[in-house]
Amino acid sequence: MKKLLIYLLIAISCTSFAQDKAEIKDFFWGKSDLYKKANSIPDKWKNESAVIIYKYEYYNYHKFGASVTYTSAIRKRIKLLDQAAVTEFSEFSFKDKFYSNKGMYALRNGTNVIGIKIVKSDGKEIEIDVDKNAKEADKEKKIAIANLEIGDILDFYYYSIEPFKSVLEFGFEPEESPLGDVYPTMDLKLSFDTENDFFVNFNTYNGAPELKEIPSKNSGERKYELTAKDIAKNEFPRWFYPLAELPCYKFQVFFARSGKFEARADAFLSDKEKIIKKTVTKEDIFNYYDDKFHPNADLGVINDYLKGKTYGSDEEKIRDVYYFSRHMFFTQYIEAIVIGKSTGTYLFTMYKNPIFFQTEQSFVNYFMAFLKKNDIDYDIIVGTSRFNGSIDDLLIQRNVTVLLRVNTKNPLYLEYFNPFSSADQFNYNLENTKAYALQVAKGKKVVDAVNVNLPSSTMQDNVSKVVSDVKISDDFTGLNVKKESSFFGHLKESEQSDKLYYFDYVFEDYKKYETKSFIEYITNKKAKEKNTNQIDAIVNKMKEEQKEAFKKSTAEEYGFDIDDHSLSIKNTGRFGKKSALVYEENFAIKNNLIKKAGENYLVEIGKLITAQVEIDKKEKERKNNVYMIYPRSFENEISVEIPAGFTVAGLDKLNKKVENETGGFVSSATVSGNKLVIKTTKYYKNYYEPNSNWNKMIQFLDAAYQFTQEKVLLKKN
Repeated sequence: MKKLLIYLLIAISCTSFAQDKAEIKDFFWGKSDLYKKANSIPDKWKNESAVIIYKYEYYNYHKFGASVTYTSAIRKRIKLLDQAAVTEFSEFSFKDKFYSNKGMYALRNGTNVIGIKIVKSDGKEIEIDVDKNAKEADKEKKIAIANLEIGDILDFYYYSIEPFKSVLEFGFEPEESPLGDVYPTMDLKLSFDTENDFFVNFNTYNGAPELKEIPSKNSGERKYELTAKDIAKNEFPRWFYPLAELPCYKFQVFFARSGKFEARADAFLSDKEKIIKKTVTKEDIFNYYDDKFHPNADLGVINDYLKGKTYGSDEEKIRDVYYFSRHMFFTQYIEAIVIGKSTGTYLFTMYKNPIFFQTEQSFVNYFMAFLKKNDIDYDIIVGTSRFNGSIDDLLIQRNVTVLLRVNTKNPLYLEYFNPFSSADQFNYNLENTKAYALQVAKGKKVVDAVNVNLPSSTMQDNVSKVVSDVKISDDFTGLNVKKESSFFGHLKESEQSDKLYYFDYVFEDYKKYETKSFIEYITNKKAKEKNTNQIDAIVNKMKEEQKEAFKKSTAEEYGFDIDDHSLSIKNTGRFGKKSALVYEENFAIKNNLIKKAGENYLVEIGKLITAQVEIDKKEKERKNNVYMIYPRSFENEISVEIPAGFTVAGLDKLNKKVENETGGFVSSATVSGNKLVIKTTKYYKNYYEPNSNWNKMIQFLDAAYQFTQEKVLLKKN
């Protein structure tokens, strides 16, 4: 059963309400409620599952001395028109306290108030006693809405008050959302209130109505509203970026008490707090980053590493320095972080003058210094992910990603470290987008910002190659599979995140760069023994969790349970584009894909390429454009040993070919000696497809799915 989830953070201590519950209830349902009697919906939406009669979002930012109070609220009044909607809203789950840690220090006394009422078809109102009816379960509260019926109206709100202290600049969480919901909306209102020292970035996109300022009697207070009517429901299908094309709004409020705090703010602020900032220009980008990036680093450790080394090109040298730096300033500390988190101790004192890059800025400044010293030309790239929309619509600084573009013969893009980052590729969300290049004069001073187009990757770059050897068990009840998977490009990144735990790559780096492990920094014998035991316990526990996670992941790939699973990493693929992540698996498929048919056997051979996308009837009627993560291809080669005394029939259905400008699926099946050899390739060509091409995508997606339904017959000779 689907559930409406209202998740709010939980507080450490219980405190009294900052506002009386009755006042909050009156705020939504009192005499000024214009929608109290709004019960009817337009005829055009009577066949919908539900209709939102009214949706109200409210935000309030207020200060008093060093204290700041952030209030957020939402109300929805929804008419339920079928059983699916009744089921959807028949249970609420929520947490009624939260832990606030904003500012330099915090007052942990945030409170949330929830109200729910049902309006029956005859107009009778039934208010749910949340405190009485909520039941504790799994560290949250749940409320079952009894006697909910088709035709009822559910009217609910939640109201969150979050006070804290702040003596520094502080940015509140951005709000970015389409106007529409999964149900049609008759009336929408968004309002927020601010005052002096609160800066606001707010704009609407893709045809959404503009924000309007509401006159206020107090010159230090400001009120704003956005209203909209007759909003069609939003479809949120797979492969879709809502903010890129649906009517939407984005805003963020930033608190800064004075000019010095404004200058330090991680935000593109307006010149005056009374002015809503709606756009971020090239000049804003330049001004914001002008004094943030400069070559500043102690390059001693790099210089020592480079002594005696020679390289065929600057590109080769930069790659080597990047991976060495990734270890020296990032991965060598991961072991201490993992252990410290598990034991609750701070362990960085073990290192002498540790340098740990924790931000893009520290990373960029360091490599600026290295490139300047080596007289290598570079730019600083400022981009935003494709799911945010164009860089031309940039509004929120947090949505920015910074890279270094090294202008070698074949440009290298260097990004802030993660354990698997590569000097040969960068964040796929930035590929094929427009960005800004901050041009650097003499290797040290940002002098201009210009527009650039970032390069793309191809389906040949992002490849999965899987080779499976399959043996049918002697009693014909199952299959034994030995499988080797190799991943390249961005497909490698996601698999590395899933398959590599810290001990898989940290010790690889220790060995490659001949550096000390964490335990070798400990000189006290007793402390070393204690920490060694702790590390062994942590690793053993993680390996058990890893084993279960691997089995579960493989089972989910195929869509059915597997047994006797093992997985071993053959190559981590962490040192360049040409180095693949490779792992080997062994597992059994029991009592699943083989069925006896007289003296013959039917084998559901198509399922061995793993589960494929199934496009149902509703998805085929898609209205949205298609946004892919990146072009990519998946290759499978499956070799099945044919049992002695049997031949294979039904290969014709395994030979398919569907290709067009969006992608393709090609498969073949042949018998070579006592082996049935199946080869398949599925590929997606582009980052984006207009809706008019959706039917072409369906053609090859359906072909791949249909392949998984195909069977072969093992015929007794």
